[in-house]
Amino acid sequence: MSTQADFAAALLDPQRVCPSGLFSANGADPASRFAVYRNNVQSSLINALADSYPVVLQLVAEEFFRAMARLYIQQFPPQGPLINDYGNDFADFIEGFAPAASVPYLADIARLERLRVQAYHAADAQALSHEQIAAVLSSDSQAFGELHIQLHPSVSTLNSAYAVVALWAAHQDETLTNVDPSHGQSALILRNGLEVEVFAVDTGSTMFIRSLQGDWPLEQAVAYALDAAPEFDLSQCLALLISHNAITHLQRQDKVSP
Repeated sequence: MSTQADFAAALLDPQRVCPSGLFSANGADPASRFAVYRNNVQSSLINALADSYPVVLQLVAEEFFRAMARLYIQQFPPQGPLINDYGNDFADFIEGFAPAASVPYLADIARLERLRVQAYHAADAQALSHEQIAAVLSSDSQAFGELHIQLHPSVSTLNSAYAVVALWAAHQDETLTNVDPSHGQSALILRNGLEVEVFAVDTGSTMFIRSLQGDWPLEQAVAYALDAAPEFDLSQCLALLISHNAITHLQRQDKVSP
């Protein structure tokens, strides 16, 4: 192991001894100075995870969260310089973390919170106005099925076997009344202006949105949505996307708007 790699590994693992070759300019014990530095590094990473996953923290309480996060950073140290990107796979870690098994929906709550972080930092894109969308949708009804709809970069979806939207929303006002965690939900996450919004939608809507993101034309996207959920309501789903400024381009054959 290189000196740099040894130093980095010791920073994240409290069981490792202070790397050899270190010295302090003021004559202080290098091991004690390194211990302080290691504690600051680990605390900053744990705090970053707590900022990204506030509902996960609330669900398990701070002591459990910090212990879990400490194990996570030992196994998955940062791979890049952006602290906002750290913890992308925290939900997968939670899913395999045996002590968290008593909260079976914890990993999906973490997935929802990560999608919110990603939505907040997603690229900007100008949404079409309601008038622009209405003009395109009404201009040629025969070509309606061939329409390609491009969504805002912040848009994402999540299907869960648990009531992730209700649980997340309940923790925004710290009430958990009448929430059945075992009731599966699907989520739509997007950034509307500067506000990240979360909506409970049906599985047909998530399939429809994912199909649009896969560049399928409207007709095919609707077919996939109806296969996933026969009760899928196209008008309702489009109204939700339009009203929250999630549509950025409409393309019909060789015509593009705007």
